[in-house]
Amino acid sequence: MPKFKKNEKLVSQNKIELLFKSGQTFFEYPFKVFWLMSDELQEYPAQILISVPKRSFKNAVTRNLIKRRISEIYRKNKTIFYEKLAGMNRNCLFALIYTEHKVLNSADLEPKIIVILQRLTQENEKIVG
Repeated sequence: MPKFKKNEKLVSQNKIELLFKSGQTFFEYPFKVFWLMSDELQEYPAQILISVPKRSFKNAVTRNLIKRRISEIYRKNKTIFYEKLAGMNRNCLFALIYTEHKVLNSADLEPKIIVILQRLTQENEKIVG
């Protein structure tokens, strides 16, 4: 069973600024995704930032619930994404920003996150290929 370790989370302020300044973006309802590929070797092939705006959900309990659901879905589905990135010797920094104004359940979120991971893989293959 894969784990979601602290080193897989994007916490470096410099990397976050770089991601939002020079990264690319796309929208996959209910997420806005910022992503940046690099050749820099890291312990894990991808680092993720999960954000739920305070503007949409005033209660921290609700924001944390959504973040827990997203991180659990990512943890369960990251292995194929990691294998493809490792095979290409690439690293990915990406941010998932939740844009919906209501709480969606895990069954609704999981297919969307799988599509996002597949799209990130395809975008990476375009860059390498």
